[in-house]
Amino acid sequence: MIKNYFKIAFRNLWKRRGFSLLNILGLAIGFTAGFLILMYVDFELSYDNFHSKGERIYRVASDIEINSKENQANKPDWATPPLLASQFPEIQSAVRILYMPLTVRNNHLKFRENNAIAVDSGFFEVFDFKLRSGNKKEALKTPFSVVLSETASKKYFGNENPMGKSLQILDKGFQAKVTGIMKDIPGNSHIKADMLLSMTTFTQVLDKDLDTDWGNFEPYAYVLLKPNVDVAQLESKFPLFMKQNFEKQMEASKMYIDLLLVPLKEIYMHATRGGPVTGNIHNIYVFSIIAVFILLIACINFINLTTARSVERAREVGIRKVVGASKKQLGHQFLGESAIISVLAFLVSLVILKALLPSFNVLAGKVISEGIFSNPNQIIILFLFSIAVGLMAGAYPALVLTSYDPVNVLKGSFSKSSRGVALRKGLVVLQFVISITLIIGTIVIYMQTDYMRSQELGFNKEQVLVMETQVSPAQKAFKDAINQLPGIIGTSSSSSVPGGDNSEALSQLENKDGDLLQTVVNLYFVDFDYLSQLDIELISGRGFSRDFASDSTQAMIVNEAAVELLGYTSPESALGARFKQWGREGQIIGVVKNFNFNSLQQQIEPLSMRIEQTRLNLITAKIKANTIEKSISQIKRQWEIAFPEEPFDFYFLDQLLDKQYRSEQRFGTLFLWFAILAITISCLGLLGLTAYSIIQRKREISIRKILGASVSKVVNLVSQEFLKLIGIAFLIAIPISWLAMNQWLKDFAFRINIQWWMFVIAGVIALFLALITIGFHSMKAALTNPTKNLRTE
Repeated sequence: MIKNYFKIAFRNLWKRRGFSLLNILGLAIGFTAGFLILMYVDFELSYDNFHSKGERIYRVASDIEINSKENQANKPDWATPPLLASQFPEIQSAVRILYMPLTVRNNHLKFRENNAIAVDSGFFEVFDFKLRSGNKKEALKTPFSVVLSETASKKYFGNENPMGKSLQILDKGFQAKVTGIMKDIPGNSHIKADMLLSMTTFTQVLDKDLDTDWGNFEPYAYVLLKPNVDVAQLESKFPLFMKQNFEKQMEASKMYIDLLLVPLKEIYMHATRGGPVTGNIHNIYVFSIIAVFILLIACINFINLTTARSVERAREVGIRKVVGASKKQLGHQFLGESAIISVLAFLVSLVILKALLPSFNVLAGKVISEGIFSNPNQIIILFLFSIAVGLMAGAYPALVLTSYDPVNVLKGSFSKSSRGVALRKGLVVLQFVISITLIIGTIVIYMQTDYMRSQELGFNKEQVLVMETQVSPAQKAFKDAINQLPGIIGTSSSSSVPGGDNSEALSQLENKDGDLLQTVVNLYFVDFDYLSQLDIELISGRGFSRDFASDSTQAMIVNEAAVELLGYTSPESALGARFKQWGREGQIIGVVKNFNFNSLQQQIEPLSMRIEQTRLNLITAKIKANTIEKSISQIKRQWEIAFPEEPFDFYFLDQLLDKQYRSEQRFGTLFLWFAILAITISCLGLLGLTAYSIIQRKREISIRKILGASVSKVVNLVSQEFLKLIGIAFLIAIPISWLAMNQWLKDFAFRINIQWWMFVIAGVIALFLALITIGFHSMKAALTNPTKNLRTE
């Protein structure tokens, strides 16, 4: 019996090869897109799940209240984590992590290691990062101990065993001993590092006051709780802890801190406080919905094409019922055919997946999977899923085909069901509602990303080269030397550039009432040329000047957001306001126009600028557009003279700013490709339905042609029914897509407005693709000799 089922199934598939191919191809594309999205979603949701004690690991965060205004920080201060571990028996271990670029040298090899962190000695006790060599309890205890990843080990030592060998680190070339080699940190970890430096390097040697440094929120901190600890109860003890240990500091600074614990497994995807690596749960929801939509479109294709052909198989069903086949047996037969198509589609999708996976990893910006067979469980799940999809998609066609009355069918009085036609039309509308919605979404995402990249930021980012140097006499000599190069327009020094890291300073600023307002503002240390170098507009007062000796110690420039924070009605009225910040006192001498020093996803925050020569570690050089390569080569020669022990690393400011929107660009690109796949599947279904419609109406078309109908009228006859359905789909898609994309745009502080023409473009694209799809068969039918179709009449 089963052998007979398979034989009949393959005969039917082969008899209608064209329709079978469309069914298999449509399902295969749907499976491929759905599987890729599901793999991506699964990878994103797997972040930090590999830690065996993950349920007990929490990141310490702070709510900082200043003048009744609360700031949410994702870090505590330096002094808090060691005290937490010593004063709370519920806490098994506490670890601080400081992200920091390191200058690393190994004889003639010089590197700028941007993937380095300093950590406390309990790092390997808390986290399950695997050590290949070394003792996890001892590896990071002593100052200047270094643990390398396998990748970093090869980078610095090649195939040699680096254990016990030394590297020169930091600007002064301290000798650091390699005490461990760890396996590369997995891609689904929010902690990324190739080099671990012992925290005691800083707390016991370089800055012995760090362990008691309060109010400096620099390192991330994690705690490992003992089993069965009530987290809420532990958090309730933190206010008393802060009062007992830091009451004097909080009262003196008018800054009050509450601590809270963020679960490790929520940090990457759900934490609202940010971090070194974060995901976007909204994008996960979007992609999950798209996966469901694409699979739904593929299933709709299957249902439509199968039920459309039900008339052809009506006589077969009638004969088989007459000779004794039960409804159950027929149902098994047709469900079996659906399962075979689904399995064939699954196999085709595996081939497509294997070809597309490397490119998909590039698009995603991370290695989602090494290969389609790297996780056998995933393949098994996908196979079972494809069978389930095939059976669900084939259930309705099987029900339709097995419900025919054999007497009516064999008498020739069987007619097509109007309900079946209505269902197919409804499913076509649903397909194109989804496709048009995705097209509109793609347009909105592209326009928002383009807006962020091309928006006027309030400063000039073009041809600005940025280099990080050590603060030393050589820095000034280097800056003076490159300033004389013919291709250099100008140079400046600073602690920060827009789009990069910047400090936050607890400050006292005089408000409109004459009171010193205690607040936290962003802080840039700059030199006299910084504003002119980046073309930042000064709207009131003056910039820093070498003509005023007090500008080096007693002057501050703020932005419009700071003026608004202080309650002044105009930038002019803020001039002369007093400030106290990081041991300096003075007056505000100028106000600059707001510029986007953070991402456009964030509102512009209050910013202060001061001159502090000992903190200017960045040098920016503006280069003439036609001399970039030559100027970089000349700058490199001057660098090697000034900093012979330092690797020459640089980046362009516009490239740094583009990195801010890389995740949105990747999201938009992935969205685009999945939208293309969705519309492709829809068009495949439309192609099959058009072909079948023409087959059913071939005699009608032939008679019309004999009676004088032109080619254009025949094409219009075939096309208008489907174009009406697409028009209905377009009208339904407009409000759905507007609501969905308006919700997505809420994540951006600076965003576009959704315009009417975006909907029109999406409708035109859908209409154009549908016309091409329908037009092929319509023209073929219109040009066919009518006598060929009427010959049997």
